[in-house]
This record gives sequence, C-alpha cells and structure tokens, in this order.
Amino acid sequence: MSEATEQLRSNSLALEPVHSLYGANFRDEDSWRVPANYNDTEAEYRVVREGSGGVIDLSPRGRIIVSGAEAVMFLNGLISNDMKTLAENHWMPAVFPTVQGRIIAAVRVLRTADGFLLDTESQTHQSVLKTIERFTLAGDFRVTDVTTTTAMLTVQGRAARQIVGAVVADVPNLDRDGAVESHWRDMKLTLLRATHTAEDGFDFIVPTDNATALWDTLVEAGARPVGYDALETLRIEAGIARYGHDMDETNVVTETNLDDAVSYTKGCYIGQEIIIRIRHRGHVAKKLTGLALDTRKPVEPATPVRGAAGNEIGRVTSATFSPTIGKTVALGYLRYEQAAAGTEVRIVRADEEIEGKVSELPFVRGSWYSS
Repeated sequence: MSEATEQLRSNSLALEPVHSLYGANFRDEDSWRVPANYNDTEAEYRVVREGSGGVIDLSPRGRIIVSGAEAVMFLNGLISNDMKTLAENHWMPAVFPTVQGRIIAAVRVLRTADGFLLDTESQTHQSVLKTIERFTLAGDFRVTDVTTTTAMLTVQGRAARQIVGAVVADVPNLDRDGAVESHWRDMKLTLLRATHTAEDGFDFIVPTDNATALWDTLVEAGARPVGYDALETLRIEAGIARYGHDMDETNVVTETNLDDAVSYTKGCYIGQEIIIRIRHRGHVAKKLTGLALDTRKPVEPATPVRGAAGNEIGRVTSATFSPTIGKTVALGYLRYEQAAAGTEVRIVRADEEIEGKVSELPFVRGSWYSS
C-alpha cells in the first residue's frame, strides 16, 4: 500500500463517528471507508428523488488547490477546457488527457479569488496530483493538496435550495455553475451549486474539524443522510460516468459524453491533436450510451450487448435497478452506428435473454433540469 493510500485510510472520513451515530453501515471504496447506507437504501433513494433532499459525504473526492501567476498558462496546457474563459466564483468540467487523447481524470475546476480548486474522483486523485506537481518547479505555479484537511458534503434533491438556504444566506443568487465563499458560525466555507444525481444540488467544502457540525445542521434543516448504495443508483440514472467503471485511460475523451469538458477553440494542450482529429473525422467508433433493459435483475459490468441481428455491438459498464423507471438501466459503450436512442438491443445470459432499447441520457430528468 502506498504512503498516500495509507494516509487516506488513516484519515478515513472525518465524519465517520457521526455516520455511525446515524446508523451507517460501511464499506471500502477507493481506499476510503464510506457509508454504504443508513439501514434503508430505498428510503435514502426516495428522499433525493421524491422528498426534500439528502445529504451525502463526498469527502473521499480529491481536492487540490492550484495558484500562482502562471496557473492559467500551466493548467491550460494540461487540461481540455479553457481556463481563460472561467470567471471567478464559477466552475467548469475539464479532462486531463494523455498525449493519445485518452482520459487520465475528469475533474471540476473552480476559479476562486486566489487561484483554482480542482475537484476529482477519489480514484483519480493521485493521478491528477502527480500530473500537475511535475510543473511546480517550472515557474510561479503552486500546488496544495487539501483532501485530508477539508471535507465535502452535498445536498441533493428537489428541496436542496431550501435546505441549504436555511444554513447559508447566499444560496438564492447562486448560478447553476456558480460558487461562493461564505461563512457559517464564523467558519469559512465554499459553496458550489452542482448535481450528482440529476436533482438540484449544492456542495459544501469545509475544514475537516467543522464537518460534523455542518452535517448535523443540514440534517436539522431537513436533509436525510444518504449512503453510497443509493448514490450509485442515482448517478447511473443521471447518466454520470464514473472513472474506473465507465471510463478509464483506455477511453478517448470524446467517447465518454464529456463534451462540455472540451474547448475546441483554445490553444495547444496535451492530447489536443487527437481530440480535434476525431471531431473533424465526424465521430468516434464507440460511444457511452444509456440502455433501458426489460428486467429488474442485476446486470454485471462487462456483459456483452447484442444488436437485433445477434451480433455483439458493445458492453455494459454500470447497471442498476431504477425504482423511478421500474426496470434495470445501464451505461455501456456501443458502436456509434448502433447508439441512437430507440435502437433495440439484447443481452444474452445463460439462463435468459433480456431485451431492451438504447435510451437518451439522463434516464431520469430530475429537478436540476427544471430548476
């Protein structure tokens, strides 16, 4: 086990004691011990989709601050989106590509008064850190990893704005890609408006020592604790790809529906030539796609997907039973010419043949799309 992994395990979740107080059952995920559920996964799902809202501990995600006079120049040479166009107190998605245009990590970049905050999945935290740390001696470009000194909580659901507004006064004026530096109980915090579920949502980044008090306050304001079992169903319904499951370093950026994470007008960056060439060619050979399957049973990752003629046209990457739709939904890569919504597909297993159709993403268009 690496030193970095040992550090994450030793810190674990800052909120583990309070999770236990709320009855959490834990499991290991990407070197962290996370709350799988609070004894009722279905109710946790429903409170996000149909109720007031849920609070989820996203502290395992990596948080890295990049600052310095040359931060824009260095970041623009490493990632796919254009930092010059990112306004202060706003965020945008971006990708760290390899020279072959393949994905090292998908990130969210927030521009603050002092520089940039990179938010990345826990599995790609160290990859991002190593990629940007190589340039710290090349100029005025400073990197600070704040993953273990901060915590990240999110409130997701139809009433997320009301719940968060009861805690932080700045919520009513926050744009969909907006952020604000605010205060709560004399504590500085960063608040971003963002979805992880297709429902309206707000992320808090706070010092680790203040995380438990904030969690309790959000619960008192009406948020119900939600674990990672429900979150997995919610994120698949939302069509959100997850690194290590639906994308990795074998995938070209443009295969993964991360179109908003790519600028086609900015200057040179690592992997740009391949990404631009694919765009001018017309399309990729395969595409991350939604599948609505006529079953309620689990479907395993890597399960082959067949077309109407019986030939293999792709594979499943993630799947879950959707309580909202009433059937199993999946993400997977299909050949581009077979990826149009409505295309009939089949999954053949030893004991059965499952029919289905290609579906537009997201499967569930929650309050994020109507707010």
